[in-house]
Amino acid sequence: MNRREALRNLAIITGGIILVPSCNFSQEEVLVAYDNLSIKPSQAELLASIADTIIPATDTKGAADISVQDFILVMVNDCMEQDAQETFTQGLNDFESFSKNAGGKAFLKQERGTRERVITQGMSLEDEDNLHISEFLQITKRMTIQGFMASEYMMTEVRPYSLIPGTYNGEVLISNIDKESING
Repeated sequence: MNRREALRNLAIITGGIILVPSCNFSQEEVLVAYDNLSIKPSQAELLASIADTIIPATDTKGAADISVQDFILVMVNDCMEQDAQETFTQGLNDFESFSKNAGGKAFLKQERGTRERVITQGMSLEDEDNLHISEFLQITKRMTIQGFMASEYMMTEVRPYSLIPGTYNGEVLISNIDKESING
């Protein structure tokens, strides 16, 4: 064996030994898209489930179908103050244990009626220990509704947006008028 090959192999083995401790795949990684929040993929999935419980899929798509949880996380990350972000994160972290106490099992494994009851209970909490859960759920509900109503799906397929003042047609019977427009 050549001395250069031996040194090269030794360098490769040494580099591999140095990199092995950093290859720990057992921990869940934090989503890096959010600068001010430390959100894990499982928490984003929980948030999607909460949003889908608030606006479920019926004849229209639900909140999880149009990824409202991404809108919520971006709004909290970019538009809220630091203390509100901390309250949101703490509420998201503690919601799963609250859900287990209130509903008997993990939120993602509960039926729809139990999920609705857990969210309603969580929003009505007033004690100091669980106030952050109530604030988290109120922020989530408000952002879910805002994100759903402003989504591309809502504005193009459910209630198409038309510019104001729109077209003028002076000879229209009231019985021929289409669905109302939500143009403001």
